[in-house]
Amino acid sequence: MLYYLISYLEQVYQPPGFQVIQFITVRSALAAMTALVIALFAGRSIIGWLSRQQLGEQIRKGDDAGVVSHAHKAGTPTMGGIIILLSILGATLLWGDIGETYVWLAMLATAWMGLVGFADDYIKTVKKQKDGLQPRYKVAGQVGIGLVVGSVLYFHPSFSEFNTLTYVPFLKDRVVDYYFFEAWANGIDLGWMVYLPVVVFIMTAVSNAVNLTDGLDGLTTGVTAFVSLGLVALVYISGNVNLATFLDVMYLPGIGELTVFGAAMVAACFGFLWYNGYPATVFMGDTGALALGAAVGAVTLMVRKELLLPLLGIVYFAEALSVILQTSYFKYTRHRTGTGKRIFRMAPLHHHFEARGTHEAKIVTRFWIVTALTVIAALLTLRIR
Repeated sequence: MLYYLISYLEQVYQPPGFQVIQFITVRSALAAMTALVIALFAGRSIIGWLSRQQLGEQIRKGDDAGVVSHAHKAGTPTMGGIIILLSILGATLLWGDIGETYVWLAMLATAWMGLVGFADDYIKTVKKQKDGLQPRYKVAGQVGIGLVVGSVLYFHPSFSEFNTLTYVPFLKDRVVDYYFFEAWANGIDLGWMVYLPVVVFIMTAVSNAVNLTDGLDGLTTGVTAFVSLGLVALVYISGNVNLATFLDVMYLPGIGELTVFGAAMVAACFGFLWYNGYPATVFMGDTGALALGAAVGAVTLMVRKELLLPLLGIVYFAEALSVILQTSYFKYTRHRTGTGKRIFRMAPLHHHFEARGTHEAKIVTRFWIVTALTVIAALLTLRIR
């Protein structure tokens, strides 16, 4: 909103210095500062309110499977994702061009899954129903926002020239078309039959993977901050015709505005980390984890770099894969031998390292370092082919 107000004043009255508001880099910096201030100052009040309402984390008996105990974290305020949502959405509303399709779509995806996560946290903490929101409703929310994001990216006239294209690292032509059966479609537009399921799968997978990662103090917050930094770079490059041409990546008109959203997300994560770092005084809960997962998935899809996700978000990928492998192997061995066996001491992966005796603060720091390295590697792929 401030962006529009200052732009209007600059056009009508032309005060000196106001023209800098037109630069995306300036507004991104202002959005980051705003998100950080909101997280730091509003965060304290929100945490106090959560504590007074006794909306604390509940550790169910048997949740730790006798391997890793988190009983000491019981009662820590949860639903702190509200802080993250206020920071990201508030800063973007103030400094972003919310009339740009990319911006409002990213905000919608974040708010949508934030509400789904809030419903889950509310049922757990307020209604005292330990299982939270029924899985089918959570999946319905993920599939729903996936269909919305995919439909806009495919059917909106602004994206008609590249609505089924995506970037592929290391290939000479750099892109692949999801509409691989176009030659047999007899001119009928059927690309959505492939593209929409791909978007739904990615949105669902990423939001779940980020949620699985949220198990140690500061883990998801720090990892997502580094991933968001990588997304800021990708978005800015793809929205700048000179940089896109130099690096031979798809130029996406208008996507540069997502830099403001991405900068707000980075700062919101670092601001929340002030309270969420070990030992955490607040947890983000599903409110924050699902919202951040949706934001990461949506921005990656919009910038057409979703195939970089396993590298950009390698920690998310490893955490989700560890759960899939653990569950599948346990069921397989139980079926074959009558006794289920495990690959890891505990899943997700961060709990495996905890069970081996590594302190959670050290695990979190190491996962941050790994993420920082893989984000750099993902950016380097833009110059390798």
